[in-house]
Amino acid sequence: MRILITGAAGMLGRKLAARLAADGSLAGRPIEALDLADVVPADPPAGLGADVAVEAVVADLAEPTVAAELASRAPDVVFHLAGVVSGEAEANPAKGYRVNLDGTRHLLDALAAAPGRPRVVFSSSIAVFGAPFPPVIDDDFHLTPLTSYGAQKAMGELLLADHSRRGLIDGVGIRLPTITVRPGRPNAAASGFFSGIIREPLNGEPARLPVPPTVRHPHASPRAAIGFMVHAAGVDTDVLGPRRNLTMPSISVSVAEQIEALGRVAGPDTVALIHEEPDEAVATIVAGWPEAFTATRARQLGFVSETTYDEIIQVYLDDDRSAG
Repeated sequence: MRILITGAAGMLGRKLAARLAADGSLAGRPIEALDLADVVPADPPAGLGADVAVEAVVADLAEPTVAAELASRAPDVVFHLAGVVSGEAEANPAKGYRVNLDGTRHLLDALAAAPGRPRVVFSSSIAVFGAPFPPVIDDDFHLTPLTSYGAQKAMGELLLADHSRRGLIDGVGIRLPTITVRPGRPNAAASGFFSGIIREPLNGEPARLPVPPTVRHPHASPRAAIGFMVHAAGVDTDVLGPRRNLTMPSISVSVAEQIEALGRVAGPDTVALIHEEPDEAVATIVAGWPEAFTATRARQLGFVSETTYDEIIQVYLDDDRSAG
């Protein structure tokens, strides 16, 4: 099996490559080749067998010829993770549309023109939904994004579904909740503070809270996100029918409940490192995001996530903070 990961140098791309290397197989088939594409070089994961061909490709998918070259390698599975994050896409819509929409369109068109019918796992977002929301969103709620990033992801979902309907690819879109706790330094995502208020205090650093503690949001860990992707690569798409995009399971907690979980895990001195510093721009974006999902279809298909925020914090401690 040949696998292509776009956005392979990003946090989830690196973790996905590491998971594939550890497993050595995907959907019951041995991995024979792994192409890691990103706009910066992606490091090959440790642990892949010597017989697995690994190539890091520095590539801009918004350039049609780049997508065609990657597709010509006839990947069996494509994990499309490349993209501009929410805050950056909102601040620079032209860049967001170029990367998130044009890059996705070029990739899907190139895969459609190449031999085979690859499974394409598309990393979408709950930003495709827009207020007003019911308390809990079910699988039939409409897509009305209130950000440019959400609009770009919704367009990607439609492209994925249409290419699948036409038999050109075999697509599965996974709408990720906010992924916490993200390792490393903050990024440009508007949701970055959700990780920051946990990660920075755990590392003895102050953290800024730009929204009220009452803000409620759905979360899953990076480990769960990788599990979603791997499971999506082997899920029976005949069961999905034309509705190829799924909202992933998550745990819905308020910021106050996040902080309470941090206190249970690390104590009051760690919590004291969080400082409320209201940011109207961030608060406005977050106000347009949903609070909770049933994720019934995904759960019935075997997708799973954490059930408490304490578990999510522990995943960070086990997988990232302990690893240095």
